[in-house]
Amino acid sequence: MEMRVLGRTGVTVSKYCFGAGMLGFFGNDNQEDCQRMVDMALDAGINYFDTSDVYSYGESEEILGKCLKGKRDDVVLATKFSLPMDDNPNHKGNSRRWIIQEVENSLQRLGTDYIDLYQVHRPDATADIDETLGALSDLIHQGKVRMIGSSTFPAELLVESHWTSEKRGRERFRTEQPPYSIFARKIEGDVLPVCQDYGMGVVVWSPLAQGWLTGKWRRGATPNDTNRQKLQPHLFDMQRDDNQQKLDKIEALAAVADEAGISLMHMAMAFTCAHPAVTSAIIGPRTEGQLQGLLDGADVVLGNDVLDAIDEICPPGTNISHDDDGYMAPALADKNLRRRSVAGDVQDATRQTVSNIEKFRDEKGR
Repeated sequence: MEMRVLGRTGVTVSKYCFGAGMLGFFGNDNQEDCQRMVDMALDAGINYFDTSDVYSYGESEEILGKCLKGKRDDVVLATKFSLPMDDNPNHKGNSRRWIIQEVENSLQRLGTDYIDLYQVHRPDATADIDETLGALSDLIHQGKVRMIGSSTFPAELLVESHWTSEKRGRERFRTEQPPYSIFARKIEGDVLPVCQDYGMGVVVWSPLAQGWLTGKWRRGATPNDTNRQKLQPHLFDMQRDDNQQKLDKIEALAAVADEAGISLMHMAMAFTCAHPAVTSAIIGPRTEGQLQGLLDGADVVLGNDVLDAIDEICPPGTNISHDDDGYMAPALADKNLRRRSVAGDVQDATRQTVSNIEKFRDEKGR
């Protein structure tokens, strides 16, 4: 297994990162199965393990922690926070209140007293970035966290975070974990160059495009009832135009892989690792067979002819589907943030507020 330095942190990690997203009821909650997969990964030279509090709502961290018992100091262990853990509105996000609370929960579930890399799973428009960086900096100073990183942050927020770190004296994000695959290349135009400029390690998620690039999804050979379909059925609605485009492109990509003498899956993994900004690619196996299939392609390196052919099929800097973006800015998700209030609407709202106050005063006899 090739080893690479994680940005400019000085920490060396494996080219493949073992993603524990499928450990737990999301995928495989059998502790013995998971133990065998972790041991297989370690034997193959993987020293980098990534999970999140939200994966199987804590069960992934618990299972991974048990699997790494006695091996903790030999691995780089990463986890994340931010996505909702339950219906409590304060059990999510990037506030100091939640960060300080949730890191303790993750430490307990993982069975460790420190986290090598603690990552913000998604941006949070309701929390000032200085609030988030301040809390994370305190965790580093307390020794509970060694490094901090972001996940699926757009380029402009990465720049803002580094500006804040410099101006406010905060620890800075050392890594970014974005979606990146042959089908999701949008970050090549902004996120990856920004990461290179700031010396950030890049650890990409979904290098197989939610399973599309495993080779299972082909015209006339679409599998049914896969685990990914159960978790995210909308991603495999074949009535969608973008999914029809993916099926067409898979046929062309499979021909390139056949010509190169490799599988589509191995070509897809090697593609993500070929970018100079990328340190490691996350693999997320559910079974030992899936893990072995991924490990078999760990040494594949693509030549310029193959990379050029991929560029012709899936142009650089483009995503086929918005589902592959991983994050949507609030101004795009909420139409009210794109529209200036009409004066009449403001006046009506003001009159209603005054009316409510007068009604309240009358009821109180004042």
